[in-house]
Amino acid sequence: MTQNNTDRPGFDRRMSKDEINACPIKRWNGLISVVRNKDELTEAIPKLAGHTLLGFDTETRPAYKKGESYLPSLLQLASDNEVFIFQLKHLGLTKPLRKILEDPAIIKAGVSLDYDVRELKKLSPFKAAGFMDLGDLAKKAGVKNHGLRGLAAVFLGIRITKGAQTSNWSRDVLTRQQIQYAATDAWVGRKLYLAQEAT
Repeated sequence: MTQNNTDRPGFDRRMSKDEINACPIKRWNGLISVVRNKDELTEAIPKLAGHTLLGFDTETRPAYKKGESYLPSLLQLASDNEVFIFQLKHLGLTKPLRKILEDPAIIKAGVSLDYDVRELKKLSPFKAAGFMDLGDLAKKAGVKNHGLRGLAAVFLGIRITKGAQTSNWSRDVLTRQQIQYAATDAWVGRKLYLAQEAT
């Protein structure tokens, strides 16, 4: 971190909820591909080839009862010009996806990655490589906010909405709001990695 970063809110102290809420809302407004069958997967994978940085996130149906749990429903990967939402309920964690998750030459940037990776491995085992946890990077830089929403406010000056966070991610057909939310989280992961690298 350069010294002038201490003048920015969030670098010398934890950015408050009110400060975060004062930031303008931003969403991913580019191309989104929802991938739910083999043909769509075959079309999507080559579009991810050659990218060395991908925003990464997963979504899981929330559990409300004791002892209830669900496997990840979605895997989101964001390139510079498109976000791919893989519906794992229909696809499973297929070999082409595992290859991306195992490739050390592809940085997968997101928050709370240990949990996401552990849960994905319940679908199909793989050797995770190339994962970069943005919360860990922030801690090392002395930033007090470590969640995706807080980091987006600190580094990008934007607010991401969490309205669809607790929705049913395992539904057969995702709503427009769910698709927008899932895509935005992955896009922000990529943007945050670039922003942290630049400071």
